[in-house]
Amino acid sequence: MLDLKVIHSVLEQLEEERGIPREKVIEAIEDALATAYKKEYGKRGQIVRAHFDLDTGATNFEQVKIVKDQKDLIMPDELGEDGSLEHVDSIKEDETDELRVRYNPEQHILLEDARKMKKDVEIDEELTFPLEEKDDYGRIAAQTAKQVIIQKIREAEKVSVHKEFGQKQGDIITGTVQRIERGNVFVDVGRATAILPYEEQVPGERFKQGEHIRGYLYSVEETSRGVFLRISRSKPEFLYKLFEIEAPEVASGTVEIKAIAREAGSRSKVAVLSHDEYIDPVGSLVGQRGVRVSTVMSELGGEKIDIIEWSDNPAVFVEEALSPARISTVSIDEDEGRATVMVDSDQQSLAIGKGGQNARLAAKLTGWKIDIKSDPSSAEDVNPNVKTQMSKNTPAPLDEKTTQPEEVEEAVEETVVEGDKTEETA
Repeated sequence: MLDLKVIHSVLEQLEEERGIPREKVIEAIEDALATAYKKEYGKRGQIVRAHFDLDTGATNFEQVKIVKDQKDLIMPDELGEDGSLEHVDSIKEDETDELRVRYNPEQHILLEDARKMKKDVEIDEELTFPLEEKDDYGRIAAQTAKQVIIQKIREAEKVSVHKEFGQKQGDIITGTVQRIERGNVFVDVGRATAILPYEEQVPGERFKQGEHIRGYLYSVEETSRGVFLRISRSKPEFLYKLFEIEAPEVASGTVEIKAIAREAGSRSKVAVLSHDEYIDPVGSLVGQRGVRVSTVMSELGGEKIDIIEWSDNPAVFVEEALSPARISTVSIDEDEGRATVMVDSDQQSLAIGKGGQNARLAAKLTGWKIDIKSDPSSAEDVNPNVKTQMSKNTPAPLDEKTTQPEEVEEAVEETVVEGDKTEETA
């Protein structure tokens, strides 16, 4: 007789700590008891089932036999003297072409015999026969039952973990750095361990054991060894989810992030669109005094983020994507998917960016091939020192009803030019 108090305690503990339903644990106990019974008292080929009563602690055993038609079986009189199939002309039925199975009295019961016990029985139906109750099991049978219970509980836990994190796939999860092996970071996320592969890390990031870390869960794989979780900090989706957490307008769908181009650890460009004319999409992501975008940049280790307004006009979208450079004209060739951009000679390096990064991110963001050409004839006679200083400064975040950066730069240039003329007159 099993100790019911202990069993109830174990059931509650497994359900609370590991999320395994008690029905699964009881099923594992029944399978273990049936395996031990068959190991100790069963016959070869016998199908044994156990039914455990959680209220009384009693266990009932039964033998299962499957109803078969004689024509679907290879009967003993069809076999050779040595029990082989060498003397059987065909083990397949000509009409149905289905494979026949060898008759086993411990597994099968003929249809004509089954109908003596149950008139409406059908082929392949199962009939059960009670077996003698046994409480005394040998060491080998007990060890086998133990292994069955452990295996069943592991399988149930694996299903539970896969279900839990399968619902979180596509979201950000938080964990603690467990260990680092060959550049891969193993993160403890509770009931499972997530892997942050080296190629999914932000260049330059360093982690320490015990450090808290956040990542984008992009893969949940169930294997024979368990459930493997893979997270990323370099994917554009991670940046999207961070803004979704920081900006309620994005989470509610009022402001939509239409596209993201990212070079992790260096710079990103985000195109946003507002579905409410009274809400500034850029200001929603920037936040008051830049607090929202600063929080996201801090999480990404100081990665620079350019937020622009999305437009369904390709020329306008390309012009915005190349900010902070000032664009003269944009020509769109829809057949080749190419955008030719004309800029002043002093703006060409700013439009291309360091190592071509600005143009590369703009092309990735817009989906257009971008050719940047300078227009020397339209170059303005402005103090080059002032231009260089302006191109290095990052534009301040814009709130609603704020002057556009192009207007600010033009006003500064006019002031500088007027100041130079005044000095010459003096």
